[in-house]
Amino acid sequence: MSRIGKKPVAMPAGVTAAVDGNLVKVKGAKGELSFRAPDNVVVSMEEGAIKVAPKDESQRARAMWGMSRSQVANLVEGVTKGYERKLEITGVGYKAAVAGKVLKLSLGYSHDVDYEIPAGIAIATPKPTEIVVTGIDKQRVGQTAAEIREFRGPEPYQGKGVRYAGEFIFRKEGKKK
Repeated sequence: MSRIGKKPVAMPAGVTAAVDGNLVKVKGAKGELSFRAPDNVVVSMEEGAIKVAPKDESQRARAMWGMSRSQVANLVEGVTKGYERKLEITGVGYKAAVAGKVLKLSLGYSHDVDYEIPAGIAIATPKPTEIVVTGIDKQRVGQTAAEIREFRGPEPYQGKGVRYAGEFIFRKEGKKK
């Protein structure tokens, strides 16, 4: 039985939600998001909160119950606070800069890497070695940060590359004579 799924998602002030069958639309100060719940769960609006319940006692319905409730809670948090993911660049000459709708990365290749910033995502570079990805959709913010990290992931010998802020990179010892 899902412990997360049992809790209703409360609507804070300034947030409006509409439930139409399994489609949940949430509108807030930062924008509007929607989520289509799987057919195995029932979504309802009760007393200013959104409740999610399984349709039956099947394994699939119980698995989708907690996931659906988490997705709805992420929509509410996204339209109120938004999401942010920080990346750090480590390495001599490695840097990043935003030019219009393009993130320019110098990561030790023979060419600069140009990353087209997706719609609904904002990227800032407070320092040349720091990238901040922000947006209202948790999945898109995380996916964008993962795509940027993928250009040159952190390597275990010297620690060079793009890493998440606070990420621990297990360092390996080099060859010995």
